[in-house]
This record gives sequence, structure tokens and C-alpha cells, in this order.
Amino acid sequence: MFQKFLNKFSKKIAIDLGSSKTIVSVQDRGIIIQEPSIVAINNRLDRILAVGEDARKMVGKAPKFITLSRPLENGIISDFEVTEKMLRYFIDKIYREQVGFAFRPGVVINIPLDITEVEKKAVEDAVLSAGAGKVHLVEEVMASALGARLPVQDASGSLIVNLGGGKTEIAVISLNGVVNWKSLKIAGQTFDQDIINYARDHFNLLIGERFAEQLKISIGSAFEIESPMQMEMRGRDLVTGLPRELVISDYQVRDAIWPSINAIIEALKLTLETTPPELVADIYERGIVLAGGGAKLRGIDKAISKAAAVPVRIADDPATCTIRGLNALLEDSKLLEEVEVPSASADRIL
Repeated sequence: MFQKFLNKFSKKIAIDLGSSKTIVSVQDRGIIIQEPSIVAINNRLDRILAVGEDARKMVGKAPKFITLSRPLENGIISDFEVTEKMLRYFIDKIYREQVGFAFRPGVVINIPLDITEVEKKAVEDAVLSAGAGKVHLVEEVMASALGARLPVQDASGSLIVNLGGGKTEIAVISLNGVVNWKSLKIAGQTFDQDIINYARDHFNLLIGERFAEQLKISIGSAFEIESPMQMEMRGRDLVTGLPRELVISDYQVRDAIWPSINAIIEALKLTLETTPPELVADIYERGIVLAGGGAKLRGIDKAISKAAAVPVRIADDPATCTIRGLNALLEDSKLLEEVEVPSASADRIL
């Protein structure tokens, strides 16, 4: 009872905890933080050196005694301690002026569909250890659907494809629940690695992660585009060991990432094949909605629509769909109660 009283004086925050980026939103204030999920650790001093964008600037440039850690892999916490410190950094960045237990914020945070009870508890423990007073877990696809303004409460089918940084989730939603779903460890970071492998295999050129991501954003596409594009690709020649530059086309980048895109399309088809026919009829009428940062890839909607023979649209500002959905739940406690995933901790503070 006392904790409930204290919670009334604490602002609530929403956290979109992603493999590539962490986005934090504060009740009544909106999005406050959008930073990469990267932590720089000084091994000599055994302490955190930088978090987020400051750490990202060090990727590929740091000396050996500095470790660049990505504490989340495929949407799952792979390093509990580093994740906790990263979350504490973000929460402290918002609540520096507030001290004391009474001001510990309530947190609504996303989790993947294929999470285990152990992994679920790790998320809760990390958020609580980072300074939260209460934790609500919500499936990421549900939050994305809310952010895309899909009618998740209706007795009709909505299909959303959330293309994240470390994972792609495909879900059919009806009556505030996930009816059918598929999860793949193929997403934006996979596309980057595909481009790195393509440059190595076809040009004997070694390029870095950041440059591969830049190529994907600048000229990457999943469907043939009207105006061909080119870009200089720079890296280290694997034969001579010297720096080299060459020109790569949008067609070659598309060729590099197509196997991964095709794997997503095949998983989508399989999801439709195993979905109840009544819901499939709704999906064919309403179409498929794409969310997540990967939805920004040129032509991804056209490629999926052509392969699945279903209309496809991209949600408004797809990269922030999840955090917008989580933020909506901060304002609607009744809906949060309906979509919240049961806690893995029996002793969670209520």
C-alpha cells in the first residue's frame, strides 16, 4: 500500500530496449533519449568509459584495452551487468535531480516473443537494479502494433512485421493478444554483415560495420529502384593489405542482402499459412504493416507485397513505433493491464 502511494509521485518511463538502439520516453514529455545500445569499457580501470552515441564513435577505432560491448543480442540480454549499467546511465540521465526511493520510476519495457522465463527475469532484474521501482513487460510486437495504431483490441486480425536491429518478429494480433507468430534472428544487423561478407567475397575488400551500415542506408534496397545509385566503398585490400576504394551499385548491395530478405519473406508466408482462415481474410483486406528501423529499407514493402500477394504499408515513422506504443500504455493503465506479460518474479513490487 505504501509503495502504491509513493508511485503516485513518480513519473513513469517507457524503454524500447533494442539490440541496435535504446529509446527512452518519459510520461508527459515524450521521447528523451535515442542512443545506440553500445557500452565502452576500460579494461585497465574496469569501469564504464562511455555509453550510447559516445561509445558508438569508438567502434573500430578503440585500442585493445577498451572493449566495445553490445549487451543485447537478438533482442535478448547477453550481458546482464553491462545492460544494467547502460539502463542506469539512461535513467540517471533523466532523473538526476530526483533522489530517494519515493522517486524511483515505474518502467514499461518491451520484450521479444520467444523470451524464456530466465531471460524475462533478467530483463526485470536489470531494470530494477538500474533504479526502477516497478516493471511492466510488454511484447514488442504488441507495442509496435499500438504505435502503428492497429486495432489490436478488435476481434479481427492484424499482421505486423517488426524489422528490428537484431531480430525480426512477425505476429498476427487479435483481441489484445498474439494469435500466431514467427521470430527470426535476421534483421538490420544481419544486412550489415551481409554487405561486409559480399565486399570480402566479391572484391577482396574488408570494410567495417559502420561503413556497411552507411552503405545500406545510402543505397540499399530490397526492390529494384527507378534511379540507380552508386557509392564509393572504402576499406582494406585483403591481398595487398593497403587501403582501396571502389564504386558499388545499389544492385550489388541488393544482391548482398537479398538472401536475408528472402528468409523474412518465407517466414511471413509460413505465418500466413498457419493462421486461422478467419484472421487471414482480415489480413488480406487490411494488409500487412511494417514497423521497426528495418522498414526504412527502400522497396521492402514492394518486395514483401509482390511475394506474399498481400497489400503492404509502412507505419508512420516505423523506427519509433515500439516506443510510441509503450508511451501510449503509460497513459492507459487499463490497456496496460490487458496486454502486460506476467512477471517472472514472484516477489515483484506491486
